[in-house]
Amino acid sequence: MTTEPVDPGELDYLTFVDYAIAKTTAELPAVDPVAMRLGLTLHRLLVYDWESTVHRPHGWSWGGFRVLFALWLAGPLEAKRVAQLSGMSRAAVSALVNTLERDSLVSRRQAQHDRRAVLLSLTGAGHQAITTAFLEHNEREQAWANALTRDERVQLISLLEKLATSDAAIEAKRRF
Repeated sequence: MTTEPVDPGELDYLTFVDYAIAKTTAELPAVDPVAMRLGLTLHRLLVYDWESTVHRPHGWSWGGFRVLFALWLAGPLEAKRVAQLSGMSRAAVSALVNTLERDSLVSRRQAQHDRRAVLLSLTGAGHQAITTAFLEHNEREQAWANALTRDERVQLISLLEKLATSDAAIEAKRRF
């Protein structure tokens, strides 16, 4: 935690978190700065890093990676199941699949059990792309994890799993 920079032009990737918390809590005193810091820091450290170092170089967003990842591990799947497994809306998945299909990474066909349902699958190129990208993704995961001792990793995983089973998480899952 640092002090608020005088000039917003001096902000960088991480100092923006301090700046955002200072500005937000000054205007909205009910904001919990610790909860805000937790959310912003996790998102900025992990999602921003993965997207800039792995996903964008492959031509995808974080969402596109999540669609390919779900299809790689659990596919072929109906679009609504991809939405559930990736934590996105059906509309977001549909938009992403349009791009992934255009890039020959995903194919869609009518589901046999329900003519209204769309079944999504990885193409051969899609399988190659996601497995290559996932190896790079996991290298970044390892780089982050290596900053912690084994005991710290276990403790952090335990805390994150506690968050993942909290009332807020249960409420969020109902939306999908």
